[in-house]
Order: sequence, then structure tokens, then C-alpha cells
Amino acid sequence: MTVLKLLPTIHIHPILIIFLFIGFITGTFMEIIILLAIVLFHEIGHYIMAISFKWRIKSITLWVFGGVMDTDEHGNRPTYEEALVSIAGPFQHVFIYLFIMIVAPMNVIPISIMELIVYYNNVILLFNLLPVWPLDGGKCLFTLLSTYVPYKRAHTIMILTSVLVSICILFTQLFILPFTLSSVFILLFILLENRTEWKQRYYVFLRFLSRRFYGTNHAKKTSLIKVSNSNTLFDVFSLFIRERKHIIYISYHDGQETSIDEWDCLRSYFQDKHYNITVDEVKRMD
Repeated sequence: MTVLKLLPTIHIHPILIIFLFIGFITGTFMEIIILLAIVLFHEIGHYIMAISFKWRIKSITLWVFGGVMDTDEHGNRPTYEEALVSIAGPFQHVFIYLFIMIVAPMNVIPISIMELIVYYNNVILLFNLLPVWPLDGGKCLFTLLSTYVPYKRAHTIMILTSVLVSICILFTQLFILPFTLSSVFILLFILLENRTEWKQRYYVFLRFLSRRFYGTNHAKKTSLIKVSNSNTLFDVFSLFIRERKHIIYISYHDGQETSIDEWDCLRSYFQDKHYNITVDEVKRMD
């Protein structure tokens, strides 16, 4: 594999182009370049860790104070992989601090530029640790939640938490802290990203289920799920937790119980195309 094939495709988000233009006409172009360099270094950390796990990376999109690595792997890989990929970006800032500590005594870079590097390194690091999707803190929150809470519910909690935190920060920026247009633009962009994620939540959940059926479950332990015989397959799937194999106990009104494996439910849904039947009907066809 050549070096060029290892390099990611990098896109510049339109909002970043606007900021670059504003920086050029207002004389803050150096600040924007420093910020962009730190963001790119941050995203390269994610990328290197992801390709070390053989993730399929489509591209990296850079925007102000962050970037987005386009991949379908989130939610379908082992949790330790997703945690390491999410943490790899913020960890890059440690190397920037080390670089500053080594270079500062040499006086090869003007103090004003060194101060800007330290400032933006702090801001980008802290900003990306916020529990907001699609920032690293939001991805870590989702990984943690989906380890203990059903995937579908964890995804919903993550989006609602992201929106709530973003709105709180936006109101703080508008009415308490000194107003900056850039902060408002960034927060509005994040809210739009969460709106898109909310609209795609059904697709995200189906992708999670299809990977369990067609791919690898990465199950570490077995969990029991108790449902009524009148529950649909989708009701059952809504209780699935990552990295667990589920045994489904079906209870009847007369007090009887029976069990069915999750594989039979997934096969009925994805292979046999039984989208609207109950779990009891799946058991009877088994």
C-alpha cells in the first residue's frame, strides 16, 4: 500500500471557508491557520487509530474548532476500539503541549504565536471533550451509555443530551458571556448536526441490527430479555445492548413462558422479511 493510499480524503466545511475569508479581511488569518493546523493534527490522531483497527474511513471534514471523520463503523465495532478512536484525537493535544515545552526555551517562534498556539490548543481540547455529538465527548458518552443501556435508547439519550448542553451553552454565550459570532455559528452548526442525527436515528438503529445479523456481534456475555407474546420484533430489538447475546423469554397471559434466541428474531426480520409480526409468531414458525 502506497503512502498516498494511507492518507485520508480531507474536505473543508463551508463554514470554515467563511471563517478563513473573515480572517483574511480582518487581519486574523494567522489565528485561523493555527486553529486549522491544530484541528487537522487532532483529526489525524483519530484517523491513525481508526486505520490501525482497519476501519473504513471515507473522508475527514474540517470545520472551526473540530472535524468529522466520516465512517460507518461507530456503533458497530467493539467498545474498546470506539473509545480509543475517540480518545486518540484529544490525546494529540498532549504532543502539542510537549512541542511547546521543547520549542519555547529556544526562542525560535515569537512569543505571541506561542501564546496563540497554547490558547487554541486549550480551547479545542476542552471544546471537544463536551458531552455533545459529534464531538469526542459525545462519542465517548454514547459508547459508555450503549455498553449498559439498550442501543436505541442510548442513541436517543445521547442526542437529547447533546441538544440540551448545546442550548445551555448557546444561552450562556448570548446572555452571560461576551458575545462572539463565531461561537454562535459553531453551536448552531452542532444543533443542526444533532437534528440530522435525530432524523437518521431509525437508519442508525437498523444499521446496528443488520451488523449483528450479517456481521459480528462482539458479544462478551449473555443477557436475558423478558417480553410479552404480543410484542413485535422491533419491540424486542429496541432492548438489545451492544456486545451482548440475548436470550428472549416470552411470557403469555396464562403464566406460561418460552424462550427464543435473538438470532431467530434477526433472521426472521432481515432474511425472511417479516417486519410486522410478533415475537410469538416467530417462535411458532421456528
